Amino acid sequence: MPLFLLKRFATLVATLMGASAIVFLVLEILPGNAAQMLMGPDASPEAVAALASKLGLDQPAWTRYWHWIGGLLTGRLGDSHAYSTPVIDLLLERLALTVPLALLAMLLTTVLALAVGLTAAAQHNKLGDVGLMSLTQFGIAIPNFWFAILLILVFSVQLQWFSAGGFDGWGEGIGGVLGGLKALLLPALSLAVVQAAILARITRSAVLEVMREDFVRTARAKGVSQRAVLWRHVLRNALIPVVTVMGMQFAELLAGTIVVENVFYLPGLGKLIFQAISNRDLIVVRNCVMLLAAMVVIVNFVVDVLYAVIDPRIKAASL
Repeated sequence: MPLFLLKRFATLVATLMGASAIVFLVLEILPGNAAQMLMGPDASPEAVAALASKLGLDQPAWTRYWHWIGGLLTGRLGDSHAYSTPVIDLLLERLALTVPLALLAMLLTTVLALAVGLTAAAQHNKLGDVGLMSLTQFGIAIPNFWFAILLILVFSVQLQWFSAGGFDGWGEGIGGVLGGLKALLLPALSLAVVQAAILARITRSAVLEVMREDFVRTARAKGVSQRAVLWRHVLRNALIPVVTVMGMQFAELLAGTIVVENVFYLPGLGKLIFQAISNRDLIVVRNCVMLLAAMVVIVNFVVDVLYAVIDPRIKAASL
């Protein structure tokens, strides 16, 4: 197990280094700079050059790259050009919303997908299977932003059960946490509907494949109930493709909240990236994109570890 983890960790580090180089180079080749944006179109070239020097934009690219890498390793990410605030503070403030939103969306996705996928597999080729798979096809076709607007119209405008947008923070005590979760419920549901539909179809296919195995027929021959067979024997053996998709979906939820956060006017990481791009605040854009890339890579690392926990044969084959 230690050698397996060491190999996966080495791959993680190499991937992060490659991602950092790509993120830096892509932003470097973009035209314009933050100094010109901050000074405005009517600023003199001398004033723009002076501000660029103050911001360190006149240094060679490789110097700024290694300075940035050193800042990532030590937590010193610099100051935002537009907000005049440490980037690390901006990221922590926005992650306090984006991460719970992604986790809540992933929780809804998992619960809905497993329930629908297992139910459809248990009723294979019956009316329930056909109906549930038709609903998942409809869910896959729904754009997140359209479903978010539909939820606002129904639950905020018509029923007035939820706020139409905004986030007042987590507050204090259980009441504050519940209030924050209530504000994130509609955005999380709008994010989860498409992912749950995809995961439900993957779950159904994986469960049906495992149900054809000999050990499942043996368990049924011993008188084990269908529910026990599904939950105790079939589900764990069907989890490899399901966990793979779940890992990719959680990474996508972390990186794909920008549209939903703007629909619900949530001050999360996605909205910060949108504002930073508009303000040409490249230091914020660079660190946000790198953070999202690191989250995706780390999630994939966790999925690889879960593979070995679920099926030890995978760990043995990789050694």
